Amino acid sequence: MPRQHITTHIAILGCVCLGLLAYLFHLDQPVSVYAGTTSTAQDFDSPGSVSVVVNKQRPLGDPGYVPAVLIETGGISLRQEAAEAFAQMARDAEASGVAITAVSGFRTAESQARLHDAYTGRYGTEVAESISALPGQSEHQTGLAVDIGASGGECSLKACFEGTAPGAWAAANAQRYGFIIRYPAGAEHITGYAYEPWHLRYVGPDAAGKIHGAGITLEEYAGLYEPPSAPPSSAPGKNAVEPVP
Repeated sequence: MPRQHITTHIAILGCVCLGLLAYLFHLDQPVSVYAGTTSTAQDFDSPGSVSVVVNKQRPLGDPGYVPAVLIETGGISLRQEAAEAFAQMARDAEASGVAITAVSGFRTAESQARLHDAYTGRYGTEVAESISALPGQSEHQTGLAVDIGASGGECSLKACFEGTAPGAWAAANAQRYGFIIRYPAGAEHITGYAYEPWHLRYVGPDAAGKIHGAGITLEEYAGLYEPPSAPPSSAPGKNAVEPVP
């Protein structure tokens, strides 16, 4: 066989192999089962990724993880992307006549452990597990989560916060700045935590828009949750406690 034909065949075989590898790689990526919420190009594992999914089943690889860069905003610290987005959101809310304050941002593993121990002592293990994360399992440790409140302190860290002006404004607009309400009502069996209308998580504007538009959780968006045929009933309300996962 002429040399040029051999070279051509080798090139074709190489292209076929590369195409097969690309196809297999695509199949191995997490894809949301929800229409219009594809998530194939995002990193849900690395703590430095804005898309990282941290929950009880997916703790941080390093229990003592601290983001490389933290920026102060509104009296709290967040990762730069989240800090800049929150500052802009707060300014725009204020321009609309709504004052959104920052209650809590980045927490070290040590401070998270103290909070969890305090809730365990106050409410018992079962309730504490539904309202507070263990160190290494909290989104606050990533620097991408911010708890918000009203300037007057109305319904602070309670489900009734959804009825306040800041709560309603955030529910309608936070996704425009890259934030989602991380623990929505009725999703306790997915997220592992009770409803928290004040807990915002930065995932970036594109992902936040898709998650908000589809009415799903970050777990569902990442393809990490398979809907059962009959979802369990929601956990009881939590107005009587002040959870801070």
